[in-house]
Amino acid sequence: MSTADAPVARAPELKGPAPKILAISAPYYRQVVDGMLDSARHLLAQVSAEVTVVEVSGAYELPQALAIAAASGKAYDGYIVLGCVVRGETDHYEFICASAMDGLLRVASEHVLCLGTALLTVDTLAQAVARSHETGSNKGAEAASACLQQIALKRMLAA
Repeated sequence: MSTADAPVARAPELKGPAPKILAISAPYYRQVVDGMLDSARHLLAQVSAEVTVVEVSGAYELPQALAIAAASGKAYDGYIVLGCVVRGETDHYEFICASAMDGLLRVASEHVLCLGTALLTVDTLAQAVARSHETGSNKGAEAASACLQQIALKRMLAA
């Protein structure tokens, strides 16, 4: 399925208070990441979410920032991570992508976090731009939707 054919993300029904969301952004490719953040914010506004945004240097720092946030004692219902890694001419791409994704999964699992992930791992910047536009499939909106679905699940199982 191409990005153009992918379904547009939607906000799930969410019972309870408006969620507090921390968005962790690695804006190395600012145009791409800001596009995803804008779409995530638009979707989160549908459930009146309170969104706090912090920035880190790059994709490799995303899991570390998520761990810092989880250990901070601040009460967030969910987390969204946004970033982009474009393949280059060295092995750097493979190391960064694998380390970042493995780290995010580990931190989210260990701390039982509701996490939506939009870490684009693409061959070209054009592919990243296509996944961060306002129209069609936007991976930032998908991450926000995934986060909200996890929050809804957590709330349902706690009830």
